[in-house]
Amino acid sequence: MDVKPVRRIVTGHDAQGRAIIQEDGATPRVQQVGGAIGPMFHEVWNTQGTPAFIDAASGELPEAGVILAPPKNGTRIRVLDIPPEGDDIRNMTPEEAAAHFAEIGAGHASNAAKEGARHALMHRTETIDYGIVIEGELVLIMDEGETTVYPGDIVIQRGTNHGWANRSDRNCRIVFVLIDGEFAPDLKA
Repeated sequence: MDVKPVRRIVTGHDAQGRAIIQEDGATPRVQQVGGAIGPMFHEVWNTQGTPAFIDAASGELPEAGVILAPPKNGTRIRVLDIPPEGDDIRNMTPEEAAAHFAEIGAGHASNAAKEGARHALMHRTETIDYGIVIEGELVLIMDEGETTVYPGDIVIQRGTNHGWANRSDRNCRIVFVLIDGEFAPDLKA
């Protein structure tokens, strides 16, 4: 998949307390998940707690690879480039789907094996996610119903089982802000 880089500008403070641009360049962590058929993850930033710690000039805390969910009590922002969906995804087994999610530390999130799963990449995380389409289009698939989201549309994903399908003939770029959450007792799996 040929995708343009995501530029990340990080601000901070100099020794005199003045606001500065601390970093300006491509996101340092980029990974395609699931091989050539999978999305490209551009990891932009994460915070490790709430309230988020703000100091003069530290950077993002390091993480090993790409991880689907945000840190406990933290947040994550990422850009996903999702290619058009082909038969490789449509014919994926539940085991193959779980392996895709395992690449990003979330094999448990996969619900492809769940009876009545409407898409191979159905999944659920204990998070609130804000998804903002900036280019292309995606179909949001729920247990009941689906809708197409277009540039400028914003999805508020509230810990629900869902999948994404790019049924178009071009890439979709979507920004996700993920916030760690906690299921109400009646919603725990």
